[in-house]
Amino acid sequence: MNRADYERYAAAFNAKDYDTVYDFYAPGARLAFFGVDLATREDFKKFYGFLHSHVKETLTIERFAASEELVALEGIIRVEAIRDLDADTLAAQGLHQFFPIKAGEVQEMRQYIHYHVADGKFTAVGCAIIP
Repeated sequence: MNRADYERYAAAFNAKDYDTVYDFYAPGARLAFFGVDLATREDFKKFYGFLHSHVKETLTIERFAASEELVALEGIIRVEAIRDLDADTLAAQGLHQFFPIKAGEVQEMRQYIHYHVADGKFTAVGCAIIP
């Protein structure tokens, strides 16, 4: 996994091309972040399909490092609400840890994202938000 590969991954994510994004993950990959655990392609598509029906989410990469076993980056996740996402709607999805956001509001979060890599595919991902 190199920067060009990751740029293709980020572009697919920003374009909501979930199948292409998930193709970067190895079978059995563990995607766990902020209390969300996505074990399958269907889980991935369901979670992001729901989230992105309410918000436009984009990743801007600021720092990037990679080896054969790890991709690490620091970047800004920008979330812009395209329609209201209230606490009840989040709770109905089991997403109690997420904050409501109203249409037109923007949240920007600095994140550190680490991906474990094997044979050029992600096997696990973890994220931390930096205040």
